[in-house]
Amino acid sequence: MTESLYRAPADAIAFTLETIAGLESLLSLPTYRDFSPELVNSILAEAAKFAEGELSPLNRSGDRQGCKLNSDGSVSLPDGFETAYQRFVEGGWNAAPFPADHGGMGLPAAVNSALQEMWHGANLSFALIPLLTQSGVHVLSAYGNDWQKSTVLPKLVSGEWSGTMCITEPQAGSDVGASRTVATPASDGTYRIKGSKIFISAGEHEASGNIIHLVLARLPDAPAGTKGLSLFLVPKLLINADGSLGARNDLRAVSLEHKLGMHGSVTAVMSFGDNEGAIGTLVGQPNEGIKAMFVMMNAARIGVGLQGLGIAEAAAQVARRYAEERVQSRAVASAENKPVAIIHHPDVQRMLGNIESHTQGLRALAAYMGSLQDIAAAGTDEKAKKLAQARVDLLTPVMKSHTTQKAFDIASETIQIHGGMGFIEETGVAQFLRDVRVTMIYEGTNGIQALDLVLRKLAMDDGETLAGLLDEINALAARLKTNNDYRLLRIGGALAAGAEDLKAAGQSILTQVYRTQSNTAGDAPAAASAAPFLTLFGLVMQAFLLAKGAEAAAVKLEQGNAAYSADFLNRQIGLAEFFTTDPLLDTASLRERVRMGNLAVKALFD
Repeated sequence: MTESLYRAPADAIAFTLETIAGLESLLSLPTYRDFSPELVNSILAEAAKFAEGELSPLNRSGDRQGCKLNSDGSVSLPDGFETAYQRFVEGGWNAAPFPADHGGMGLPAAVNSALQEMWHGANLSFALIPLLTQSGVHVLSAYGNDWQKSTVLPKLVSGEWSGTMCITEPQAGSDVGASRTVATPASDGTYRIKGSKIFISAGEHEASGNIIHLVLARLPDAPAGTKGLSLFLVPKLLINADGSLGARNDLRAVSLEHKLGMHGSVTAVMSFGDNEGAIGTLVGQPNEGIKAMFVMMNAARIGVGLQGLGIAEAAAQVARRYAEERVQSRAVASAENKPVAIIHHPDVQRMLGNIESHTQGLRALAAYMGSLQDIAAAGTDEKAKKLAQARVDLLTPVMKSHTTQKAFDIASETIQIHGGMGFIEETGVAQFLRDVRVTMIYEGTNGIQALDLVLRKLAMDDGETLAGLLDEINALAARLKTNNDYRLLRIGGALAAGAEDLKAAGQSILTQVYRTQSNTAGDAPAAASAAPFLTLFGLVMQAFLLAKGAEAAAVKLEQGNAAYSADFLNRQIGLAEFFTTDPLLDTASLRERVRMGNLAVKALFD
């Protein structure tokens, strides 16, 4: 049986931060001047130790044991999780991405993306608690009142208190505007919340001192739909004026969901206000809850993409180890009738190439997104800040959807490499598939993300942000096509073809969006083209960033860079070459599917 414990990919992370995120340039920004590359490397090394030593050993046991709703209403996490969470908080890891004036470490987002990859790769169920807590910090930082910022925010930053996102209701699902939870104003300026929410991750547990629920609810006189939703901070334990904790609020976990995967994570049905009403305070302005919640949701969507990356890397490691260890059948090209490790079989090599190139491409996308967030938040040039934010907005649905879809595909292919043993729970590889499947659903299903991309993000500036990105991609492709290294030359030619497919598909989408907006008969071609367009976009972004890494690797090889081995650098070039001459070829068919719009769909369902 293959050992499935996670190992942090230190070289891959360091290389990606250096060459894709531009770590040295980020650390030159005034906001990050206290960090040096050496300090960042030290932080990454300590994070790797925590992920490998504390979180990874709990992953399989947590999956087997699961969570338990006790008779007194409390919820028990799997053995070891509460202790690990306390050590996580004590180590300052929850506070890593937040500014020092909020009690945080102040790490760049690009570096935090590497930490998140490690947490999720080592133990996805555990890492969901800090993911939602950190997303809640973003909301209160932007919309919290003075009391919320002074009393609640620091506790969330440190992780002493954890957070949840309470949006979904049984009758509403993704139609958030159909929510029925109500908030009635009280004479003391607080509100009484009554309603039920489902699928609440980390909704009840004993790992943190308090749980801060961020709940969407409707005021009595609110308009219908999403325009009538407000956001409320509803603590599990009431908070006294001096910040100390008081009595239990009027809320409880009614039940825990029986799930396909992520058994070590609580997913609760939460009831608010069985009696007088759960006491909450308004976050932001009345009837503007969606505006505030989207800050949390967008942060969580990027975080979900990082969940996918973590699972992709964990699965890739196990796939590689098994292929190197499993001896079966003779090599196709060998005259010897002697069994060899399956890594010598061409189809296994193809699957490993797909797994490993996709994983590195997803890591590069995460680092690139982090660097854009850093420039948007801490840059000193206003034009560059606006451009970076526009790209963050455009790429967020791609980061969430493309990464999680490819992570699921990688988990599935890892099972395939294991053959029959992959279908057996004892090997542990089925857990990757079960755990990662939900990431394609929550924080807005991947289909909803695709609609957001084509109907809002791409169309908001008539494709100008995409056009600027394509200019950079084509500039890189042109450089590579003139390189003396035949590998880079091939990468450049394939990248240019993929970029042309994306450009043409983007133009088709914009035309379809205009048709959708002007058509009152219900014909929505852009909606049917959204998913293939997002996949095409994601593939080109992976190819672009892998090619960028390959170019940097070639320079380092020529210079005799001592930080990375020649084998490692050549492998970065090889991964880019494989990706651009195999997975990237799908862009041509995706371009045609986008161009055809919803004709096939209409033929089937009209």
